[in-house]
Amino acid sequence: MKQISRLDESVFARWWWSVDRPSLGILVLIMMIGAVLIIAAGPPAAMRLRIAEEFHFPIRQFVFLAPAIFLIIGVSLLPPLLARRLGVLTFVGALFLMLFALIAAGEINGSKRWLDLGVFALQPSEFAKPGFVIAAAWMLAEGARDPKFPGGAVAMGLYAIFALLLLLQPDFGQWALITAVWAVMFFIAGWSWLWIALLAAVGVVALSAGYFFSSHVAARIDGFLKPDAQETYQVDRALETIANGGLIGRGDALQVKTSLPDAHTDFIFAVAGEEFGFVLCALIIVLFAIFVARTMSLAATLRSMFARCAVAGLGAIIGFQAIINIGVSLRALPAKGMTLPFISYGGSSLLATGLTVGLIIALTRTHQGAWRRKDIMP
Repeated sequence: MKQISRLDESVFARWWWSVDRPSLGILVLIMMIGAVLIIAAGPPAAMRLRIAEEFHFPIRQFVFLAPAIFLIIGVSLLPPLLARRLGVLTFVGALFLMLFALIAAGEINGSKRWLDLGVFALQPSEFAKPGFVIAAAWMLAEGARDPKFPGGAVAMGLYAIFALLLLLQPDFGQWALITAVWAVMFFIAGWSWLWIALLAAVGVVALSAGYFFSSHVAARIDGFLKPDAQETYQVDRALETIANGGLIGRGDALQVKTSLPDAHTDFIFAVAGEEFGFVLCALIIVLFAIFVARTMSLAATLRSMFARCAVAGLGAIIGFQAIINIGVSLRALPAKGMTLPFISYGGSSLLATGLTVGLIIALTRTHQGAWRRKDIMP
């Protein structure tokens, strides 16, 4: 393969030398692991759901992986100003789709989160997450640039609207995730600890209300604090699946994953443990930790308040989502449906994560040549 020269003025060459290549390498490794694990977890899931095509889930995952990669590359080519506009438009569109889902979508497992598009079910909240980060970061930056502009209040209003729609679905897991991301952005923007403490207090009140007024939330929390066979079946099977893999995994027929619900989605980390053992589980954790740490490190070097808050928030989405997914599989957190980025099965999750990563790269690329300042430092 011909080596890419720094003197090459092609679009791809300029893109290649302007991105953080170690982060790209980590993403490729995570995607490769995801491809292997969905092949391992997909057939048992299809058999359990009585789907005739054995590789139904791997095939569909690979179909969505192509546009996800296209999103990463396509969005990462945008200058920061256009990336910001894309994020804001995505957020507005996703909010309208979430509202439409609440009104017109059918109820699945007690929630109205998905829109049936025929070929797949779209979950608008997945796309609202990166869009919210971009819109909120913009408002926080404008407030910091002009003290007369109520940027913080507008950003808080955006969070309130998004949080309300999530709670009405209901989706307490996504709400907890976006609240944690919002706290990170507050900290990066330099807001006082009093505001962060107030946000934490609101979170505690909302969780308490969910416990007392939602039987579903109460069952999840009770199952975590006072485990019993009925409420913790999935998590118990996940732990058993991980333990069955030992240090390096096992490939014999005595596999617990065949009886693990959602092995291809929420509990795919358990499949990694059984198939390839503690070694792969540790590698997955390390890869996500390095990617998020590197993203935060890149955010710290950015001069633009908007870019700094946005990149930190986008990195926090991936980091917190991985923590929640892995924490549930290890019974370190209450059970909650949350995908493992680029690894779990799910079209909406895969595409939204591709958008998130594309925005991170677009905002952290090094720009050279005759660029307008407003395109680089919005």
